[in-house]
Amino acid sequence: MSTTPPNDLPVAVLGAGPVGLAAAAHLSERDVPFVIFEAGESVGASIRHWGHVRLFSPWRTNMDRAAQRLLKAHGWSSPNPAAYPTGTDIVEKYLTPLARLDAIAPHVLLGHRVIGITRQGVDKLRDDDRGDRPFIVTTHGSAGTTRTPARAVIDATGTWLTPNPVGAEGIPAIGEEQTAGRISYGIPDVLDAERDRYADRRVAVVGSGHSAKHVIRELSLLAEQAPDTTVTWIVRRGEDERVFGNPADSRLPERGKLGADAHRLVSSGQVRLETGFRIERTDVDESGIVLVSPEGRTVGPFDEIIAATGFRPDFSFLREVRLDLDPWVESTRALAPLIDPNVHSCGSVPPHGATELAHPEQGFYAIGAKSYGRAPNLLLATGYEQARSVVAELAGDHAAAARVELVLPASGSTCGVNAQPEPEAPQPEPATSACCG
Repeated sequence: MSTTPPNDLPVAVLGAGPVGLAAAAHLSERDVPFVIFEAGESVGASIRHWGHVRLFSPWRTNMDRAAQRLLKAHGWSSPNPAAYPTGTDIVEKYLTPLARLDAIAPHVLLGHRVIGITRQGVDKLRDDDRGDRPFIVTTHGSAGTTRTPARAVIDATGTWLTPNPVGAEGIPAIGEEQTAGRISYGIPDVLDAERDRYADRRVAVVGSGHSAKHVIRELSLLAEQAPDTTVTWIVRRGEDERVFGNPADSRLPERGKLGADAHRLVSSGQVRLETGFRIERTDVDESGIVLVSPEGRTVGPFDEIIAATGFRPDFSFLREVRLDLDPWVESTRALAPLIDPNVHSCGSVPPHGATELAHPEQGFYAIGAKSYGRAPNLLLATGYEQARSVVAELAGDHAAAARVELVLPASGSTCGVNAQPEPEAPQPEPATSACCG
C-alpha cells in the first residue's frame, strides 16, 4: 500500500467538458490539488460534435460561477449575456479560455482515455481498509498506459460517446451493426460539414426529442437547396400532440419554436411522419435500407439513417468501483426518484448534491449527464450545482455541500426522450428558464 496519504493526492476529474471544468474551477478556488483526464484532443471535445447547434438558452445561463470568477480575475470579457451561443461558441469563447488559465492548464491531460478505476492493491470484492487506499486511475494515450493515484474521483465523462441504438428495446436492431456505416448517431451537420452525405438522399430521422426536431428542420432547409432530398421522421410513440411538444414556451421560445416548426413541416408534407413505429430490424438491399417493426410494418427504403435516440452512460471502466445504481434509471438510488423521466420534467427535478450522488465507494462521484444515467432531463445548471456541492464535500466543507445554491422554476414543459445538450447554468440571480440538457 502506498505511503502517500490519500489527502495529499490530487482529485481526479474525468472529462474536460463544461461540468468537469466547473469542478476544476471549484477545486482551484478551494486549493484542492486535481488532475483532469480528457479522452479527446481538446477540451469540450464532445461538444464539438454538435458545435453547429445553437443553444436554446443565452450566454448568461451557460457558465459556472466559479469558472467565471477565475476568468474575470484574468481579464476575460464575458460574451453578450443575452446572445445565444452555438456549441462551438461555448468551447472557443468559454471552455478554451478557462482551460488555458494557469490555475487549470497544468492539470489538464488531453488524449488520456480512462480505461479503469480501482483501489490500490485490492479488487472490488475486498475491504482491507478500502477507504484508506488511494484510487488508481488507469488511462491510455499516445504514450501508452499510465496509472495515476488519486484521493477521489469525479466522473464527468457524460454520455455522448455511448448513443442509444435505433432498436426500440434498448439493444441494436437486427442488422443495425451491419448497417452502421449508413447510420449517424446524434446531430450531424447536414447543412455544412456533412452536406454531401445527405443532399439529394432519402433520409430517415429516428427519435422524438429536441434533437430529432432540430435535424428534420435542418434537413428541410437542405431540401430547399437539394430538392431530391426526402425526410421521414420516425417516432416510437403513437399519434399524439406530444410528438410536437409545447409550441408556446415563454421561458425558452426557441425550444417552443422547434415544436411549432416540426408541426408545420409535417402538416405541409415536407416531412413524412411515421408514428408508433418500433424498429426491430434493418434490412439492406440494392434499393436501400428498409426499417421493419415487430408487426412486420415497413418503411423505406432510405439511403441514410440519423439516430437521434439519446444516450446512455458508460460504466465499463468502473467495473472495480462499488456502485449502487438504480436498476432502471442507472443513477444512484437516492437520485433516481428525483429524476425519473416517467414522472419528472426538466424543471421539476430539484437541485441536489453530494448526498444524493454518493456511492458505496467513498470518494467516488459521477456528476453531470453521467450522474443521470439514462434519464435525459439534466439541466447544465444542475450539473454545475452538483460540481460545487461535491467539491465542497471533498474539501471537508460539509455545510456548503449540504446547502442548496440553485433555484430553478418549473419550465412547464416535459423533456423529450432524446433531449440534447441545450443547457442552463446558475448565475448570481435565480435562473429564469430551464431546458433539457
